[in-house]
Amino acid sequence: MQAYREWLESNPLPVPSERLTRWLDLEIGMFAHFSINTFHDLEWSDGTLDPATFDPTELDCKQWVKVAQELGAGYIVMTAKHHDGFCLWPTETTEYSIKSSPWKGGNGDVVKEFLDACKEASMLAGLYLSPWDRHEPCYADKEAYDDFYARQLTELCTWYDTKFVELWFDGAGSTGREYDWQSIMSIVRERQPQAIVFNMGDLDIRWAGNEDGHAPYPLWNVINRNEYGGLREGKPEYFWLPAEADKPIRYHTWFYNTNNEMMVSSVEELAASYIQSVGRGANLILNIAPDRRGLIPDVDAIAANEFGNAMRKIFSMPVACTSGQGNIIDLTLPGEEPFTFNCIVTQEDITQGQRVIEYMIESEIDEEWSTVVTGSSIGRKKIDLVTPMTTSSLRLRISKYFAEPIIMNFAAYSAPEFNEYRSYIFDNNS
Repeated sequence: MQAYREWLESNPLPVPSERLTRWLDLEIGMFAHFSINTFHDLEWSDGTLDPATFDPTELDCKQWVKVAQELGAGYIVMTAKHHDGFCLWPTETTEYSIKSSPWKGGNGDVVKEFLDACKEASMLAGLYLSPWDRHEPCYADKEAYDDFYARQLTELCTWYDTKFVELWFDGAGSTGREYDWQSIMSIVRERQPQAIVFNMGDLDIRWAGNEDGHAPYPLWNVINRNEYGGLREGKPEYFWLPAEADKPIRYHTWFYNTNNEMMVSSVEELAASYIQSVGRGANLILNIAPDRRGLIPDVDAIAANEFGNAMRKIFSMPVACTSGQGNIIDLTLPGEEPFTFNCIVTQEDITQGQRVIEYMIESEIDEEWSTVVTGSSIGRKKIDLVTPMTTSSLRLRISKYFAEPIIMNFAAYSAPEFNEYRSYIFDNNS
């Protein structure tokens, strides 16, 4: 922190690009892990599964999009190729793809159907393309595989009339492997310049560090370029690199598995993930996997709908809200009548940078002030759950900051659900 302060003495406060700001505003994404693993109850396979086993009987990507909308997701990312190397589009690079499957006589294209469904519903779409490939024989030859991977990425970036919101480059299995990220990123920046890149290469966003849907706290969006790998040419010493927190809606499984049909996260668990990811300034991407029919099962769809409805309901109507600039922001109701609250949402105007270092929220009752919340980073959004209390006004007091704080939203909420979420978070020590 001290080194950053010294750097700021001769450099402007870093701010996110417009692309990153738009992406953060989406808050929630949906992952759709679907591939040959789906038909074998496997998370990872080794590239030897028979393509003839990939045969969804009722594939309907429009249903996936509907579930994502009910979830409240602003974007969907689908696995075009997982670590096993099986491709869900008719690639010209390998026969290990849907071309060799019985689905639609080998003439289908899951990627196209997915992207078309998203486009029809005005849903932003992204793709996951695993750098690690356990099937491809040339993987052992670095130069040959770099060319192979570049051709696959080029196909995905140019064959479809879609501007991707995100490209997921998973680092699993790639420890010690150096891919030709210069070439890979030149394809992305030329063909899909608006896409947010996850985790590898010239990354725009970073992994939150777990698969539980939680971001660490405090979450600082500005990082030192030496803290993360990837391409760093032309980057200032400190720059924006927000986090994305991922979580499967079924416990610890990303692909559909017949053995955990009822192991779906509760609304309380999903809300806790939202509060501890989006509510700490990150994005949350929830995986909801289609089954062997090519449909999202009812139990998963119902959970997504219940969670989405709960979030829309309780966050749609604040008891009171305000905005302001400076280190003290007061929040009162018109007429200064007392109000009851159990949740506080605070947001900085991140287009002007992440400025707050330490803050407290105070409550006034009978002309006496008491501290109800203390925290450090705010960033795009900070959600604080508290025991229900009644107050005549709230005060946000910012004690340390990099530059004058600009608060775009300071709001109090009251709903019994917040008590349940708080209890769930506390009981699970998360």
